Amino acid sequence: MSVQLHALLILCLSFTLGGCTYPSHHWGEWNDSQLLPTIQKLMKGYNRYLRPNFNEGPVEIGMSLDIASIDAISEINMDYTATIFLRQRWRDSRLVFPGNESVSVDGRLVSLLWIPDTFIPDSKRSFLHDVTVENRLIRIFSNGTVLYALRITATIACNMDLTKYPMDRQVCTLQLESWGYNLQDVVFYWTRGNDSVKGLDTLRLAQYSVETYYTSVSEAVYETGQYPKLVLHFALRRNVLFFILETYVPSILLVVLSWVSFWISQSSVPARTCIGVTTVLTMTTLMMGARTSLPNANCFIKAIDVYLGICFTFIFGALLEYACAHFYTMQHQTIEDFHRDLLREFNESNGNGSLPIVTSTQPNQSVEIGSAADEPKEQAAHSDTRNNAASKEETAGQGCSLSSVRNASRRVASVFTVENPHNIDCHARTVFPAAFLFVNILYWLYYLFL
Repeated sequence: MSVQLHALLILCLSFTLGGCTYPSHHWGEWNDSQLLPTIQKLMKGYNRYLRPNFNEGPVEIGMSLDIASIDAISEINMDYTATIFLRQRWRDSRLVFPGNESVSVDGRLVSLLWIPDTFIPDSKRSFLHDVTVENRLIRIFSNGTVLYALRITATIACNMDLTKYPMDRQVCTLQLESWGYNLQDVVFYWTRGNDSVKGLDTLRLAQYSVETYYTSVSEAVYETGQYPKLVLHFALRRNVLFFILETYVPSILLVVLSWVSFWISQSSVPARTCIGVTTVLTMTTLMMGARTSLPNANCFIKAIDVYLGICFTFIFGALLEYACAHFYTMQHQTIEDFHRDLLREFNESNGNGSLPIVTSTQPNQSVEIGSAADEPKEQAAHSDTRNNAASKEETAGQGCSLSSVRNASRRVASVFTVENPHNIDCHARTVFPAAFLFVNILYWLYYLFL
């Protein structure tokens, strides 16, 4: 109580006299009357602006990490947000005191001590937790070792390769560097190697699982010099089960649904058209929904885009299959109606003594129809034809060329002619599932094992 009254009296005197009267030793917001006797002795003559071992070699700073949580991993921004406990240890010979005990002091005393200028170079945003006070820990050991711990939440950049998304494996890093002190001033090291990092083994993430992690020591080279650098590498494997249930299974079911039209009669035009158009539109909506959560700025062709494109191709192919089948069915019906009309005319002509002459019944050949009543006229015209034989010989060359072009066009047309259009659906029932199964085998083998 007397100490507080003494401090209050000194403060009142300083304001009433209008001067700047302070106690004999002033350390920031603290004075020697408010410090413990041990800390008071340590602080006498201590200069926090000079690093330990000044002009005697670099300061060795050991570090360890506890990963409390990885809150979010964003593929759009290519970063992750983590809460970490950063612990730094170094030895300051100016803080040696007798005994074998350690002293834990208030975190606000950090303004009285020299501390490393460690920072995270890939950090986009970060903050120090301050509930209920700033989450700092300072512990001074009798041999001069200082333990300085912080609780930090930072959003750190992570370059991701999304070509195999969602069967990808991402390797992210957490880097620690010194901002102003180069290798001649400070040296970083992990206190226990890979065991210096805790928490990753028990970490549980929504879409990822921590596969492996390891630590390394390197140097950061800038224009201003070489600086110490510690790196934590950890690999994240994405859990594909969520995407199988959300995207892959619905797309497979849509492809199978498009095959239902192969078992519907070709005469049911509204039913088959409705199935084809509905599956195409649904697949388009599914593709758009799968791309909303992914970055659009990069040029990655992701594995899920390839699979959705394959499914869309098969669905659209089923719709085109019906269009082709319907076209050949209508063409076949037209030819059958034409033959039926010829047969009816033949039956009707039997009563009149005239006989239709059908030179060809193939759809790709011309059909000539005549009657027996026209034979006298043909005989009369035959004599005129003989008189004009010379003129016909002159045009024989043109006739040969036209007939060759006509025959070639007929052969080409016969290739695209389907004698039984109903076989198109029968073949499609086998070809489409077999092709889809083959493409799936190639797809999963490539993205899972290559």
